[in-house]
Formats: sequence, structure tokens, C-alpha cells
Amino acid sequence: MDVSVELVKEEESYIIRNLYPLYLHDLAEIYGHYPNEHGIFEESNQYRTLNDQYDVQNIWWQKPDTLFPYLIRVDGRPAGFMLISSPPYCNKGIDYFVHEAFLLRPFRGKGIAEYTAVELFERYRGKWELFTNPTTETNKRGQHFWRKTIGNYTNGNFTEEFGETFDGYKLIFRFKNTIK
Repeated sequence: MDVSVELVKEEESYIIRNLYPLYLHDLAEIYGHYPNEHGIFEESNQYRTLNDQYDVQNIWWQKPDTLFPYLIRVDGRPAGFMLISSPPYCNKGIDYFVHEAFLLRPFRGKGIAEYTAVELFERYRGKWELFTNPTTETNKRGQHFWRKTIGNYTNGNFTEEFGETFDGYKLIFRFKNTIK
């Protein structure tokens, strides 16, 4: 199995855009969200088509020095994505933030997501932060994944806390990897 993690240029942004509704569908199970009246997983009814939703994602290709959209490929096929942001698109004192992380179901449980996270942690050195749903009943897998992945990567040298974020109450993970 050949896994690659590629920074996506705008001309291939459509691949992440194609995967994004599947990501939102997965999140709907965790957060209990429903599609809007047009069948789009967005809170606002202003999004009537997937094309409308795509416009929201344009920022990822408009700020190449601060926003980093990565595509995960397995044997050449799109398998998921990880979106990394840096200041000013993360909290004060944080250098890098895992904004979104998604892996298609056929590729889960094979070490691909952990490989991707570690690959990106290694590419960007500094203080990291990420949030996940704090509810253990609906998000056991996500919490376990991040706890295990960050724990393995940092040899247990990370913090984990529940708290308010710009995206509501979350489970927050922080670590730093400034020394190579």
C-alpha cells in the first residue's frame, strides 16, 4: 500500500471539494446534524448546491502561506484530506492547527490516518493544537485516535483538556515539536 500526503494546488482542489460532503456526512453522525432543506450538510439554507458549498472552501487556496490543504492518496486514489492552518487562523500562541481531518471508510483502521498526521507534524515544527467532539458516546473513535496518535508521536508529552473554543465546547489537544 503506497500512501502519499500531497499539498493540493488550486487546480486539483476539486478532489478535496468532492470528498468534503462525505466528511460532513460523517460528522453528522457524531454531532447529530441533519442536512438543510436542500440536502446539504450546512446549517444555513443559503447553501442550495454543492457548488455553493465549494465557494466557502476557496479560502484554502487563497492563502498559500498560512493555510495548507493536504490530500491523502492510497495507491494513487484519493483517500482523505487534512487541512492545517497557521496564524492568524489558529489561537494565539499556537503555530499550527489541525482544522479538518478525514479519511474515507475503506481506508480506516490501516494506519493511514496516523501516518498522515505524523507526516504533517514532521513537516511543520512548533506548537500544535486540535479539537474534537468531547462526547465519548458518539466520538470514542476520534478521541482514541488523537490520544493514541499524539501520545505515540510525543511519547506522551501533550496536554488534553475540555474547554470552550471558537467552535464550541471541545476536547482540546496541544503539543509542541520544536526540537527535531
